[in-house]
Amino acid sequence: VIEGMLDAIVIIISLKQLPHAIGYDKDNEGYFFFIEKDTGHNTFSALYDAVNYSHLGAIIITLVSLAILIAWMKIEFLKKIKIVPGALVAVIVGVILNELFKAQGSNLAISQEHLVSLPTANSFSEFLGQFSRPNFAAIANAKVWVVAATIAAVASIETLLCIEAADKMDPLKRFTNTNTELKAQGVGNFLSGLIGGLPMTSVIVRTSANVNAGARTKLSAIAHGVFLTLAVIAIPFILNRIPLACLAAVLLVTGYRLASPAVFKHMWEAGKYQFAPFIVTVAAVVLTDLLKGVAIGLVVSIFFILRANMRLAYFFKREDHQAGETIYIDLAQEVSFLNKAAIKQTLAELPEQSKVVINATNSAYIDHDVIQLIRDFVTLGSKDKNIAVSLIGFRDYYRMEYAQHVSSH
Repeated sequence: VIEGMLDAIVIIISLKQLPHAIGYDKDNEGYFFFIEKDTGHNTFSALYDAVNYSHLGAIIITLVSLAILIAWMKIEFLKKIKIVPGALVAVIVGVILNELFKAQGSNLAISQEHLVSLPTANSFSEFLGQFSRPNFAAIANAKVWVVAATIAAVASIETLLCIEAADKMDPLKRFTNTNTELKAQGVGNFLSGLIGGLPMTSVIVRTSANVNAGARTKLSAIAHGVFLTLAVIAIPFILNRIPLACLAAVLLVTGYRLASPAVFKHMWEAGKYQFAPFIVTVAAVVLTDLLKGVAIGLVVSIFFILRANMRLAYFFKREDHQAGETIYIDLAQEVSFLNKAAIKQTLAELPEQSKVVINATNSAYIDHDVIQLIRDFVTLGSKDKNIAVSLIGFRDYYRMEYAQHVSSH
């Protein structure tokens, strides 16, 4: 379901960016709903309208931007230039092209309605005027509390879903402290509201951008915010020259990297218990919205789990041997994705420099996510705490390269 949600998000982004890529900018950037409330059109009918109102200049800039981005991904010496990302080069070239079109008086020039539009302040007082203060008189209005509770719930759920997806993308396979994340989000949204800011959540596209750029720590998110703030304050007049077609090209390439055909092939090969909830989640999120789509995917996933007759996930015991204490984790006959959180917590709480045996001899079915969790723990997590891990009974189907036979004493 998490994989389906992640792929559905990038598919939606790609579909919503296609009209911008050919110069049709009727919909606002960031509009994610399938049905457009104002016109009654949907995402696919908007693509048809976009073809009828395309702009040749925008198409040229999109193609040039795509060529630059692909070159930065494929050409070895360009891939090594980390300090200058391909997306930045594509945007700069797009701006230069459009300025050349304007200077020549060409019909290819992109007008202001097809460019980034940010408010500009000519004085400090105008800058302060862009902020809105909360109306505390509305605190007694029951509708305000209902909306606040709804925003808090939706933002928290979306953040938890994105955290799960982000943890999968982490090359070091670390686990995010969800309590800390939600507390930080709550404080941030409270402070943001005091100056008229919108609520914020974790966003998988920005996370993937940081990961792809080689980021490894939370400093990347802080730097992201600082640079974005400085750019909006200091150079809005430059940002307002960026064609939306450039940004569309960047997001299209990012979307392809996150939801490539290889991802669908991988889920198909994982079997029907993985593929059915995955593809249903993708379709449901694209055709409805994030929360409804994930809910539908969860229902389908739970259906398959109930068919597998879910049981207790594992049995935990300690035994003393001549070589010292050994911890045994015996997996049950059926281990579903609902057991992942409990197993994840158990592995995280294992003491340093301990000896652990994970036994799957009696397991008839182990969910793919649990297998991936164990694999990540063996290859990375256990090394951080110097834990000696041995695996017993894992079938070749699970491709547990580090499995070894351990005789009982």
